[in-house]
This record gives sequence, C-alpha cells and structure tokens, in this order.
Amino acid sequence: MSILYIVLGLILLVLGGEFLVRSSVALSFKLKLSKMVIGLTVVSFATSAPELLVSINAALDGFSDISLGNVIGSNIANIGLVLGVTAVIAPLAIDHEFYKLNWPVMMVVSVALYFLLQSGHVLTTWEGIALLLFLVAYLWLLIHRARKSHKLDAKVDEEVDEALSKVSNWRILIWLLLGGLALWGGSELLVKGAVDLAQAMGVSERVIAVTMIAVGTSVPELAASIIAAIKKEKAISLGNLIGSNIFNIACVLGLTSIIQPIAVKSEAVLNNDIFWMLGFAAVLIPMAFFPKSFEIGRVKGVLILVAYLLFVSMAFLS
Repeated sequence: MSILYIVLGLILLVLGGEFLVRSSVALSFKLKLSKMVIGLTVVSFATSAPELLVSINAALDGFSDISLGNVIGSNIANIGLVLGVTAVIAPLAIDHEFYKLNWPVMMVVSVALYFLLQSGHVLTTWEGIALLLFLVAYLWLLIHRARKSHKLDAKVDEEVDEALSKVSNWRILIWLLLGGLALWGGSELLVKGAVDLAQAMGVSERVIAVTMIAVGTSVPELAASIIAAIKKEKAISLGNLIGSNIFNIACVLGLTSIIQPIAVKSEAVLNNDIFWMLGFAAVLIPMAFFPKSFEIGRVKGVLILVAYLLFVSMAFLS
C-alpha cells in the first residue's frame, strides 16, 4: 500500500502543480501584471508548490527529516538527474547570467542553509523570515535586471503562455480549487506512503525523502526537459533549474519553518546530504568553462548523471 500511496501522491502533486501554475498565470493576467513579472515570480512560486505542501505537511506531522530531505534531495535531483539527463539528450547552452547572478545566489543561500542548520540543529521561525526576505531581494534584483535587458524579456515571454490571459474567472477558480485539493491530497498520501515504506524497508524517512520524494517532486521539470530535448527545441535552461533550487531553499524551507520550525533529526542531513547538494552546485562552475566554455554537453551530462546515481546508491546502502 505504501508504494500505491506514493504513486498516487506523486500523480496528484503533478496534476495539482499544473492546475496551480495555469490558474496563477491566468489570475496574474487579470491583475494586469506584466509577462516579465509573471515569468520571474508567479510561475516560480507555483512550480515550487509540490515541494512546499510536502514539506509543510511533513513538518506538521513531526517528520522534519522529510521536510529537509525533500528540499535537499530536490536540489540534488534538479542538477544531477534533470540537468544530467537533458545534457545527455541535447547539449545545454549557458548564458552570462549564470555566473554573474544565478549561480552565486544559489551558492550563498545553500551555504547559508548549512550554517543555519549547523548552528542550532533547527531552522527557526526568524531564520525562515530571513530566508524569505533574501528571496524578495533576489526577485527584486531579477526584475530590475530584466527591465534593462530586452533579451531576458524575450526569454520570459517564451515561457509564459499568453493564451491564459483569455481564461474566464470561473475556470480560474475551478483550477485553483482543483490544484489546491490535489496538492493537499497528494502531499498527505506521499508523506504517509514515504513513512510506511521507510519502516517496511528498514531505512530512515530521510533516505526516502532525498531519493524517491525528491525525484517525484522534480518530475515536472524532468518531463519538460526530456520532451523539449527530444523535439530539438530549446531545452529547459540552466537558469530555470538554479532558480528552482533557490526557491526550494528560500521559499519552501522559509515558509515551512515560519509555520513549524524544522529540526534536524538525522545527523546524515548535515554530515552527508547537504554536502552532496553543495558539491553538485559547486561543480557547475568548472563544468561551465572546461573543456568547452558555456556548454554542458553529453560527456558532462553523463558524469553528472553517474554522480547522482552514486548519491542515490550510497543513500540506501548507508
């Protein structure tokens, strides 16, 4: 039954996330927000909803290792799995925004998370507020830079479906309700299934969270990347994946810790998992410049993917 709960939970999370993205974008058009603001803020918040609901639900139920493992594992999966698989199918181009803004911000917030957790083995309400304020500052900087860059404007225009501006108010309301219910139900089933499966397999909830749950909440990004790469279209950008990692820490853990402080119950989170997350993030810089600059090709993709499989194997073996 635990596997069934996990599968049903993941399906509901994917469907709920899709409904929430569509309704959020449609509602943003009704509120006269620009496509640039919608693309840089509303879509990012909506696509982080599955991780957010799972983390809040797990924290409220007393399974804080699932809250932390979900976010840390998702950040590892976004680079190790999503980026790795996409690069194997079709090489990824890297723009200058990667090392000028996105990568440094991701590293700062990732290292900050380590020290916040290390200091008291708990992510407090005030630390959650600090993470959210950091996110607000980052978004303000993104929008400020985007207004100066027509190139970035065009990129955001491609990512926001203008057809959603014509959606009726009733349809937006129905999508919001369906999305909210699916996300809530999916998170309930996923947390219950993960706890039951961990007990049945004799492993910790943390192991299930950093592997199965993390991959599940990264499924939308993975599916979109693979489809785009197979169709020879522009695959999901490295900037999107890094942005997702920033949102996972600053928004998901920030909001969750405000609602319910997140305690570190397993030492492996600080002694192992978070170092893997920092390692996957840090290795992107040398890969971006050597041996071929501003491209992550198939060989680099294979190396990243092998490293991810090693992480998953070691998580279960430990």
